[in-house]
Amino acid sequence: MSRVGKQPITIPSGVEVKINEGEVEVKGPKGTLKTPIPEGIEFKQEDGTLTAERKSDKDAAMHGLARALANNAIVGVTEGFTQQMDVVGVGYKADIQGKKLVFALGYSHPIEYMLPDGIDATAERLQSKNSIQQYQTTLTLSGIDKQLLGQVAAELSRLRKPDAYKGKGIRYSDRYYRLKQGKTAA
Repeated sequence: MSRVGKQPITIPSGVEVKINEGEVEVKGPKGTLKTPIPEGIEFKQEDGTLTAERKSDKDAAMHGLARALANNAIVGVTEGFTQQMDVVGVGYKADIQGKKLVFALGYSHPIEYMLPDGIDATAERLQSKNSIQQYQTTLTLSGIDKQLLGQVAAELSRLRKPDAYKGKGIRYSDRYYRLKQGKTAA
């Protein structure tokens, strides 16, 4: 039995949920999201709650997934999601020009990344990050679609992966990076 799938989702005020054929459409103050419904799962809306039910035990693997996707859509249109990324390295920079991010990451050329629709970014230097050596900037990505936000963050991290010795690159703010000791430590 799926523990996640059995939990009901409370629908906040100001959010409208429509259950269509093969998808759940959620409208809220921040926008509209559509979430696919896997085969064998059906949603029921009663008294301000949304519940996911499966037709048979064959569909157990998709039960929790379908509920989590619907919950992410409801949270996205009400609160939204954010992801912080740190740019670390001497001479590394991140500038925002409209919907385009321009990076200087130690290559011979600047790297430009176009933000998709629905994702916004801000760049700032935080004082609390002084424990990171060579810290430059923190990028804050925000949007209503959790999957799209995670995809953009992963693509940005791949532009310059954090290296193992100094941690230089674009890295997630909420992750711990264990750095290797250099030759001098031996």
